[in-house]
Amino acid sequence: WINAEEIEKKRDISSEFKGIDGILVAPGFGNRGVEGKIRAIEYVRKHKIPFFGICLGLQCAVIEYSRNVCGLKKANSSEFVETEQNVIDMMLDQKKLLTKGGTMRLGSYPCILKKGSLANKIYKDQIINERHRHRYEVNNAFRETLEKNGLIFGGLSPDGKLVEMIELPQSVHPFFVAGQFHPELKSRATKAHPLFREFVKASLAHKEISGAKTKKKK
Repeated sequence: WINAEEIEKKRDISSEFKGIDGILVAPGFGNRGVEGKIRAIEYVRKHKIPFFGICLGLQCAVIEYSRNVCGLKKANSSEFVETEQNVIDMMLDQKKLLTKGGTMRLGSYPCILKKGSLANKIYKDQIINERHRHRYEVNNAFRETLEKNGLIFGGLSPDGKLVEMIELPQSVHPFFVAGQFHPELKSRATKAHPLFREFVKASLAHKEISGAKTKKKK
């Protein structure tokens, strides 16, 4: 475990990642530890350590990429703070439901995977169904900027309005994948969800490569 709140306090966080071969940023609500999660994602992105984000993990990854790659320094989520760069926000249809108290996207939804994407290769399919439990989405107003700067939207809702998965090209990063949904709800000890399986595989590969580099230095 890496304590996201502790990372927020430190200037140099490299010691937190010694011997780490993969980072999973898990789901959650509220702003506790969020800036630490964003710093952790920046570190693993730059150091090419396998990354897997779930729900809030995807949102933190989008915020990190917006700030540090796209130059949107005020990028944030409207769940935490209102800025002119809320790259994560409640969609218009959800805002209309505020008075009814039903803003959360719950249950199973279909997702169309981008042909040839890492997500497509992992699932070995183009149409998938995953379970959701969240209120906030990637803000469509910033999608073009994110794409122009190299972020891939590996999965979208059938109407193309909602981002379900993000990734980086494997030419840039060995394994950088996040989903807006909750794959842990469909994963079993005897039948791992493909995203968990491939994340663990990528982490083991990173361990092998890191071990080989350490031996060479000696």
